[in-house]
Amino acid sequence: MRYADGPGVHDEVHIGAAPAEVWRLVADIGLPARISTELQRVEWLDGATGPALGAAFEGHNRHPMVGEWRTVSHIVALEPERLFGWAVTDPDNRFGGGPADPAFPLATWKFELRPEDGGTLLRQSVRVGPAPSGLSTAISRMPDREEQILAMRLGELREGIRATLEGVKRLAEEPARDATAGAGSSSGSGSGA
Repeated sequence: MRYADGPGVHDEVHIGAAPAEVWRLVADIGLPARISTELQRVEWLDGATGPALGAAFEGHNRHPMVGEWRTVSHIVALEPERLFGWAVTDPDNRFGGGPADPAFPLATWKFELRPEDGGTLLRQSVRVGPAPSGLSTAISRMPDREEQILAMRLGELREGIRATLEGVKRLAEEPARDATAGAGSSSGSGSGA
């Protein structure tokens, strides 16, 4: 496994909610920042207020081994209720990749939604590179440990994806749980009366 190959990870979860409800959550760029330990905050740029092809948003990140840094992500794939993808760039050239270019990103992220079994199958994925990043910086310092460094980072990304998917699932399914709980209490079942 090599950085130059653009390695990535993905995970998926079945959510007991319609794609429209799941889409509402994944299209909210602020949601991952509420769940992630790395992504601290995000904001739309250049007057954008929601997802649109070419729209950009700024992310502020923190990692114990890399410190803090800023990214600008550009929406590169958008099919409402089906696909939301963004390319992450390094606007400050912190990692030496040159001018920020969504065609040459630090990473590319995607949410894919598919109706399944009365709910939604939600998949999140990330592919790292090809632009230089904190990951490639670490590899350049220890080239003989490239595979180990990649495996460690991909493991962190996989854990972050899992946390995000579980967070979306919990939020999307809450209305159904609340309705079930409300129906149970109004019918008096389980009251012990």
